[in-house]
Amino acid sequence: MKYTTLPNTDIKVSKICLGTMTFGQQNTESEGHAQMDYALDNGVNFFDTAEMYSIPSREETYGSTEKIIGTWFKKTGKREEVVLASKIAGPNPLFGYMRDKLDFSPASIQYALDKSLQRLQTDYLDIYQLHWPERKTNCFGQRGLKIQEDAWQDNIHEVLETLDGLVKAGKIKHIGVSNENPWGVMRFLEESKYHNLPRIKTIQNPYSLLNRLFENASAEVSLRENVGLLAYSPLAFGVLSGKFLTGESHPNARLSLFPQYARYSSAKSTEATKLYQKVAHKHGLTLTQLALAFVQQQSFVTSSIIGATTMEQLKENIDTITVSLSGEILKEIDAIQAVIPDPAP
Repeated sequence: MKYTTLPNTDIKVSKICLGTMTFGQQNTESEGHAQMDYALDNGVNFFDTAEMYSIPSREETYGSTEKIIGTWFKKTGKREEVVLASKIAGPNPLFGYMRDKLDFSPASIQYALDKSLQRLQTDYLDIYQLHWPERKTNCFGQRGLKIQEDAWQDNIHEVLETLDGLVKAGKIKHIGVSNENPWGVMRFLEESKYHNLPRIKTIQNPYSLLNRLFENASAEVSLRENVGLLAYSPLAFGVLSGKFLTGESHPNARLSLFPQYARYSSAKSTEATKLYQKVAHKHGLTLTQLALAFVQQQSFVTSSIIGATTMEQLKENIDTITVSLSGEILKEIDAIQAVIPDPAP
């Protein structure tokens, strides 16, 4: 395994992070425990979850992933061996079952965190993240100018003050954002800089061969301000494993179960995936190796978040940490990106 440190901390994390959103829906408790056992045994010391998991979030399975991680901690006693990250959900009218108000008010943050800690059977989180912005702004792959007038009042100072109190109380060590844009990141950094409040250490956004939009502006913020990217969907919901190019049926795959993520199976995404697979095979690699190694090599990436529904997938994903892409391969990748840029934002 390869390791780095969370920006502006002394916390060592693996360059591969175990994503857990399948635990409780696509994976049973015992399967989730087996994945965590294997990941930790093979050097992955970084686990990511969220209050709304498993995915897709439903009232019947709300919090199930955190509960499964919690029973694993209780069974193994290995909480101190894991760097643990979770998230508080932002506004969404579909998720009213989570709590009375889906916002980042002091009461909501305190309530959501306490419930997460209870399910996780731990006293603290290493990173607590805002899952998506409270304000109305482009996220989750929206293209074009979608920002609208809304009732949001800039409460970032208050949010940071609330999180500061939780840091001082020992309930969280560090904070991060997710599905955020450069304006949001810089706004948080501005408040922390001028008011001596906790500084965001990470940003968790999508990043893959099929979605390199993070490079357009956010990557510069990451590099210049030392806010590390936790890259999610590095295999684009499994598309960049190549399994959907075989013509075989995959009824249990995420794209089969959750057709709302159709951007990953668009005609342009499929065309680009075929071209990336040709590059991989030309250089004696699998498409999975090419896709994950590409993400892991980026200087602004602190860790890439992998998710798997089978142990075979998990093993293959973790093994990619030994793969290094040459300059020639990277040029061939960029040539494809130039022709079919970001087909799955």
